[in-house]
Order: sequence, then C-alpha cells, then structure tokens
Amino acid sequence: MAHNSSFDVTTGVDLQEADNAVNQAMKEVLQRYDFKGTKCTIELDRKESALKLDADDDYRLKAVQQVLQEKLSRRGVPLKNLDEGEIEVGTMGRARQRIGLKQGIDQDTAKKISKEVKDQGFKKVQVQIQGDELRVISPSKDTLQDVMAFLRAQDFGVELKFGNYR
Repeated sequence: MAHNSSFDVTTGVDLQEADNAVNQAMKEVLQRYDFKGTKCTIELDRKESALKLDADDDYRLKAVQQVLQEKLSRRGVPLKNLDEGEIEVGTMGRARQRIGLKQGIDQDTAKKISKEVKDQGFKKVQVQIQGDELRVISPSKDTLQDVMAFLRAQDFGVELKFGNYR
C-alpha cells in the first residue's frame, strides 16, 4: 500500500514581529522633523489582530502608513497580509485608519486555491480545506513539490506559507 505524503498551506502574520515594527515606526515618527508637534499614533490590537493608525490629517496618516509599511517589510511581515480599511476623516480634520492583519486563509481563498490545484491536473493530488488552512495530499513527493512551485507562482492576495511537510 502506497504511503501518502502531505503538506499544509497556511498564512498569517507574526504578531510579535508586527509589534516590533509598530514600536520602531513610532520611534521614527516621534523623531522625524515633519512630525514635530503632531499627535500621530499606531496601535496594535492583538485580540482583533489589527493595526489602528491615527494622525492629524490625511497627508500625515499616509506618511505614517508609509513608515509602518517600511518597518513591517524589514521585519519580514508580508505586506500582502495587510487588509487596509478606508481612511476616515473625523472632526477637526483628524484621520484614522484600521488595517487588519490576515491570520489564516479565508474560505473563498481556500476554495479558489483548491480549484486552481485541481484544474492544473496534478495526478492523484487531493486538497482538503481544514478550517483556516489547506492540506495537500499525494502519494508522490515530487508531485507535491510541483504543487508548491505552482502555488508560489500564483497570486491569491495573501502570502502563502508551506509547512508540516511529510
């Protein structure tokens, strides 16, 4: 009887790295000359896994967002996993924005990935959706390597991570 090999496809943001990037970005915002005398903040809400940006106006909010994205990318946080909300302009011109951090693959994306793998015609490959991750199973490890290469080449709107390869 043939032994099946498998790997898991997941996505997510390391919240500790995101927290470190937020701290670095706040340090830079506090030190930069163009932010002197302003009230610009970045908060990480771990429970909601979201970032909350607040600035004096729309222009400064975009500058804070740019600093944050630079720090996140340097810390290895995939920018594809940021779900940027709309910029809300409140009273006195203050601007706020909520940026969600995608943790896990949502059902629509999982179905899309599963369909793409099946449509590609890999032999004896099964894709199972397990909550917020996918498991790809095949008797051939070479076929699994081909599926990984195929998935890396595609753009599903999130940064895919491959793990639990056995």
